[in-house]
Amino acid sequence: MSTTPVHGTWEPEPAARWEDAFLSGNGHHGALVFGDPHADRVVVTHHTLVRPNGGDEHRRPPALAAALPALQDRLLAGDTTAAEAFTDGRPLQWVRPFHPAFQLRLNRPAADDTRPAPYRRTVDFTTGETTATRAGWTSRVFVSRADDVIVQHVTAPHLTLDLSLDPRLPGAPAALGVGHGTVRTPEGAQLTLRARYPGSDLSYTGVTLVAVTGGTTRLVPPGVLVEGATEVLLLTRVRRHTGELDTVAAGRALRELLGRTPYAATYDDLLTRHLARHRTAYDRVTLDLAADPAERALPGSELLTRPGGAALLERLFAAGRYHLLSASGLLPPRLTGLWTGDWNTAWSGAFTTNANLNLQTASAAAAALPEVTEAHAALVHRQLPHWRDNAREIFGARGVVAPSHTDGESGHTYHFSRAYPLHLWTAGADWLLKPLVDHDETYGTRDPRTVAALAEVAFFYEDFLTRTDDEGHLVVVPSYSPENRPANASWGTLDAAMDLSAARHALLTAADHHPEHADGWRALADRLPPHRVNADGALAEWARPGLADTYDHRHLSHLYGVWPLDEINPYDTPDLAEAARRALELRGSENDSAHGHLHHALVAARLRDGARVANALGQVLDGDFFHASLMSAHYPHRDVYNADAAHALPAVLIDMLVQSTPGRLVLLPALPAACPQGRLAGVRTRFGASLDLTWTPDGSARAVLRPDRTHRIELRTPSGAEPLDLVAGEDRVVHVEAR
Repeated sequence: MSTTPVHGTWEPEPAARWEDAFLSGNGHHGALVFGDPHADRVVVTHHTLVRPNGGDEHRRPPALAAALPALQDRLLAGDTTAAEAFTDGRPLQWVRPFHPAFQLRLNRPAADDTRPAPYRRTVDFTTGETTATRAGWTSRVFVSRADDVIVQHVTAPHLTLDLSLDPRLPGAPAALGVGHGTVRTPEGAQLTLRARYPGSDLSYTGVTLVAVTGGTTRLVPPGVLVEGATEVLLLTRVRRHTGELDTVAAGRALRELLGRTPYAATYDDLLTRHLARHRTAYDRVTLDLAADPAERALPGSELLTRPGGAALLERLFAAGRYHLLSASGLLPPRLTGLWTGDWNTAWSGAFTTNANLNLQTASAAAAALPEVTEAHAALVHRQLPHWRDNAREIFGARGVVAPSHTDGESGHTYHFSRAYPLHLWTAGADWLLKPLVDHDETYGTRDPRTVAALAEVAFFYEDFLTRTDDEGHLVVVPSYSPENRPANASWGTLDAAMDLSAARHALLTAADHHPEHADGWRALADRLPPHRVNADGALAEWARPGLADTYDHRHLSHLYGVWPLDEINPYDTPDLAEAARRALELRGSENDSAHGHLHHALVAARLRDGARVANALGQVLDGDFFHASLMSAHYPHRDVYNADAAHALPAVLIDMLVQSTPGRLVLLPALPAACPQGRLAGVRTRFGASLDLTWTPDGSARAVLRPDRTHRIELRTPSGAEPLDLVAGEDRVVHVEAR
């Protein structure tokens, strides 16, 4: 087995489309790098760049609490369409759309490089550095996690470059108010671009410091012309702001990052500082599937044409962790991660929280990326005041209710319509807090912010769960299963399985964290109805008797109890697990959304169904979902740039090999036949141990656990179950016998 798995990708040609540009990012700034020796482009993005779209009066939750009791009465009385009128009459309002800032253009006369020469562009996942080379020309780009700056270093003999900041990207508003600035500096020049949004006092400004070694530098507004140089170092930042940005101060801050000439030394110094954060995070976990070395050497675009090989899974695992880390910082990844080259970003480039965000960040705890969870936590805790408004205005309740869509700024629920009554979704706070609870279990700490938020979710359920059925069970009313509806009723209804799982989990988790309220919250959880198994033997999406399932749908919200919760599993609840397996079997793929396929795979892995995991992965790998950048698309044939598949795939590969709860470890639960041997190193468990797993084609395996807590867990392997005692600081080796 090779000890050097692939930790990067490469292409033999520059990117012709922004979707194929190689990516770098630090969770604040992003860069899409084309790598063209003669007409290079770097598209600059920033997590804060969301376009004002007017209608601020509709960016608050609807004031519907006074009408809630009447709606509940009608739904309980059997009016299956009652919730369609539960609105304040507003039109559908999308959240503010994410957009790119500008492209940094570096035009180089073709006459400077006329000799035939091989070309290669690469991205190194361990460093976050993209490199393009041809003959004597080299361009290197990375986005620093240490200094929050986009760094580009270009070298060539007698280098001539025409540099400019260009806002003309697809979909850019014609009325965007753009102003350029170009000034000489001791290092070379400073370029600025300020763009004011139409009809708004908001703007964003980009500043690029151009540091030149050798040759001459001339201002050619709106850019600068460098001639006869040996190297050019570019430092770029972008800021969103109101009023005027002090570009002199912004330039001074960039200048302070410069070390000494030659600027190659400055580049290396900046890269070294960045690596202390980026490489440390990236190197924590690796996956080696013993792929064919010849396949490992292929460019990504060619490897994607061989979807059955282990080399592709290795590279997509590495790329997925790299892109997930690179997109997470100020905020977690958007639907497009941190990147886009088009102002018309699908679904506003939002954070879609009812499925996509949690799927993208699903590997954060196990794949040892606390940086991702910290970004997720920043989004949640920053928006809690708005979540409180949602609970009060819509439901007349204390506590918190999360929105289904957010632009990263507003946490108010205002994106909803008749066919998407997302304002009725009450499971969101539990769903979004679950990764934070997983993180605390993994590292043996309790973030006081999360502890406090869990109480607020429980307070909401105290106020909201007031109606009962004829058997005395509490009823979740209204209830909504994103983004589906019963076959014989409207979208807003009663007792969606996801809502039941969320309410039960939220109350029990809050009780574990708040002993002073534990008895009351556990009693409330006990009064919730059980899940229902329908006539097909499947776990019903709505526990309310009489509501018929709609099977052909991309979402799997009703299986929340299987993944990511531990409520339904083959060990403690085998009958419900079988019903969940049947529900998964009956589920269609609707429109072939990537997130639907990988959600399917995650649920199948928890149900120990390796064949179904392999099939779901195959739908994505065979469906042409990945661009040459190894960023993914939402639909087959690379339709609609979207990070769901790229970011969620590592979670699938980990969960088919290793699963854990605070009291259980499961080894090789759903290993596909296509992965007969390999090594997964550095994964974290929710009982506080890191783990290295090696498995072989005969079915044997060896796991080395490095616990940081002393306790007993249950070990589950293909051979059966047994207790396992762990002692903090003492390695424990587990052997799985050959079949």
